[in-house]
Order: sequence, then structure tokens, then C-alpha cells
Amino acid sequence: MATRDTDPYAALTEHVERLTYLEDASGVLGWDQQVTMPEGGAPARGKQLSTLSGIGHDLLTDDEVGDLLDACEAADLDDEEAAVVRETRRRYDRATSVPGDLVERHAQASSDAQQTWQGAKADDDWDAFADTLDELRELRVERATHIAPDAPTYPTLYDDGMPTLPLATVEEIFADLKDALVPLVDDIRENGDDLADPFAGQSFPEDEQSALNHAAADFLGYPDDRGRLDLSAHPFTSGTQFDARITTRYKEKSPLDGLTATIHEFGHASYQLGLRDDEYGTPLGSARGEVHESQSRFWENHVGRTRAFWETFLPTFKEHLSGVDDLTAEEAYEAANRIAPENVIRVEADELTYHMHIILRHEIEGEYLDGDLTVEEIPARWNEKMEEYLGVTPEATGDGPLQDIHWTGRFGGFPSYTVGSVLAAQLTAAMEEDLDIEGCIRDEAFDKLWEWQTEHVHRHGQRYTADELVEVATGEPLSADAFIEYAEAKFGDLYGL
Repeated sequence: MATRDTDPYAALTEHVERLTYLEDASGVLGWDQQVTMPEGGAPARGKQLSTLSGIGHDLLTDDEVGDLLDACEAADLDDEEAAVVRETRRRYDRATSVPGDLVERHAQASSDAQQTWQGAKADDDWDAFADTLDELRELRVERATHIAPDAPTYPTLYDDGMPTLPLATVEEIFADLKDALVPLVDDIRENGDDLADPFAGQSFPEDEQSALNHAAADFLGYPDDRGRLDLSAHPFTSGTQFDARITTRYKEKSPLDGLTATIHEFGHASYQLGLRDDEYGTPLGSARGEVHESQSRFWENHVGRTRAFWETFLPTFKEHLSGVDDLTAEEAYEAANRIAPENVIRVEADELTYHMHIILRHEIEGEYLDGDLTVEEIPARWNEKMEEYLGVTPEATGDGPLQDIHWTGRFGGFPSYTVGSVLAAQLTAAMEEDLDIEGCIRDEAFDKLWEWQTEHVHRHGQRYTADELVEVATGEPLSADAFIEYAEAKFGDLYGL
């Protein structure tokens, strides 16, 4: 094997690995900030994350990295090596466009904003968050201007998280979903059978729900030695292939909310844990962000919301919750799939109306970043679009534009959630050609489902661009077709349409 002194590729990967380790350390600090850090620790944590972000920026933009990239691009590389160089080049070119002091200012502001958001949400006080959001917007517009001076802001920020899946593809998917899902939801409202809520009027203590959700994680095969389940204000996953942690939250009146969140985050963790151990630190051992949500949506919807799942999981469900002794598997299945357009909370939305929440956020972000919408106008615009798409208006901003933490971290990320659902359906259709998915669920052979996803998605890391990976995994380009076919069949049957 060539040494660092003679092999530019070896030198480049060593540099990239050091950067990844630093970023993953920041990730642990971020996890701690949302899960275990005392409230008074926020000022110090902001400085810590800002400093690490600045050091990471310096590492990535070092002149040596540019020289090594030039040398690697002139060398004879195999496909995997070329992928590492391609991904590093993209990050390098983007990062060298942004001044280091701006990176640190943004990291500090983003960290501070998390505490501000939590307080504003708890107090239902949009004004308490508005100035912070405007500050973040200014920083992000400034950053986007450095990266692509002549391009609109939103597409530039979208590329932060989904650089290899064209925005035009996503907007085409959004248009197809609007055309298909709005009429389907209207049909369910007007002509569908009524589905009862078997949990109405009941309360479920947090300790019972906690025991249930830990049991559910064990049931699916979440490994204790490489993960943990905790509580946070907003469920999320953080970590690597060696340590992928998940969080959830509980609602006293609705035990399925916490459960579906746990299964969703387990799906994210399954991706991280399915990455190659031997490539940790390089793009080949890193998840393709554009497809991450497909893994959480697969487990949440195509496993956790199926009849087969509830037929096999119901005894565990009953074991940990009181007051559900008479619940049947069919009642649980229907409850997990009830369409509830009146629900104003995205993470609690049903499988169909969820996408209207995403499209709404996508459109508001674009208007706000382009300067067509002021921060003071966001709540009213939010309510207007909620009424247009879902026929409901939230009563409080805590249930409206303050419900998500995402704007404290970035703009342009919401489309990934709908892309995830669409790709999950496409992956499921491809998986069904190789496996009896329902049979695997009934037999509790979840490892077979996980292994299929690892073989077709996880193990590739970032070897392929997102659009290439979709074709490698499913044999077809990404489209809304599989999801629409799945949704119409499932909910047509469920609601007797």
C-alpha cells in the first residue's frame, strides 16, 4: 500500500477521516444538548459547537485539500476511490466559498436558537422566536450568496442536504402528489367508512409508554451495544455505524404517536448501523442524506403500520399498556392508519396528509428566503396554507410554525421527508420481488428486511449519487408512481372506497 507521502489518495482520505471524526464529536455534543444537558449549559455549548465548526471548516478548506483533490482527479482511480474524491470535491468547493467567521457565527447562532425555540414553543410565543429566525435567515442568505452569487437562495440551501437529487425531480413529485392525494383525502372524508379511535378517552402514563417503546426497539432488533433510546422535545437520530442513538417523545392520550416515532427513528438508525465499518470516516462509510428518510419511512409505514405487524406485535403492546386488553389487531391496524386531516402537527400526521405539511413548509421557506414573506407574516401565511391544503387552522403558533425545530439548523431540508416516503414505497416494491415482506413481519424475521436494505442501500454509502442509488436499488428512476399506487390500494381497502 502506498504511503501518505507518495499516495495523494491516502493523504486525502486521512484528512477526510480526521474531519469526519471532528464532526461526529460535534454530533455527540448536539445530541447531549437536546437530551441530557442542563438548561444552564446552553451558553457554553454554543461556544463549544461554534469552535468545533470553525476548526472543521479550516480542516476542510485547507489548501492541501485542494492540491490533493487536483492530484487525485489526475490519477487512475477505481470507482470507489473516484466517489470519495467526488464527494470531497463537492464539499471542498462549497466550503471554500464561505468565510470561516461566517461558519462560526452560524454555528453559534444555530446552537443558541435551539434554546430560544424551545422556550418560544413552550410559551406559544412567535414573537420570542421571530428575531432569532430573521438572524438565521440573514446568515443563510449570506452563506448562499457566497456559494452561488447568481442563484436563488432556496435551491442553494436545498443543495446542502440533497445535492445529488435535482430539485426539479422533487417539485415534479410534489405536483404528482398534490394531484393524487388531495382528491384521495377528499374521497375518504366524503365516502369512506368511519374508523373508530380505540384509545379515545384513555390516558397512558409515560412510564408505561417508555417500557413499550423500549420493548418495540428490542422487538425490531435495535442493538443495545450500538444504540440507545431517550426522550427529546423533537424525535431525532444521531450517530455513526458504531453508535446510532434515537429519541422519541410521548403523548399521554395517544400511545401510537410515541411508538411510530420510535419505529421511524429506528429506521434512521438502521441505515447508520448498516454502513460499512471498514470505511468509517470516509464518504463510503457515510449515509447518502437524500435517501435517509426512505429508511425511516420504510420501517414506520411499510412495517409498523401493517396488519402483519399488529398481528404479531399486539401481545407486546398489551403487555406494557393498561386499558387495552380488549384491543384487536384489526382495531390497532386501523388506528395506526386513520386519516386525520384535522391534525395540525406534522410528526403526528397520517400517512397521506403528512405530505401536505411538507409541501406547505417547502413553499413558505421559499417565499421567506426570497423576501416575499416577512417573519411577522409567517404565522398568517402558515394558517392560510393549512386551510387550503388540509381544511384546518392551528389555534396556536406552537402548533403552527413553531412546532418544528428544523429552522434552527437549516432551511431546504423538508423535501427529504416526502422524498423518503416516495422512495420507501419504491424500495418496498423492489423488495417484494425478493422477499415475502408480510411473511417476514409475521415471523418476526426483521433481520431479513434489514439485510435487504443494507445490501441494496446501506453498504453503498455515498458511492453513488442519490439518483444513481435509486436506480441501483430499485431498477427505476425515482418517481411518485409506486407511492401513489400503494396509497390508493391501501387506503381504498381500509376505507371501503
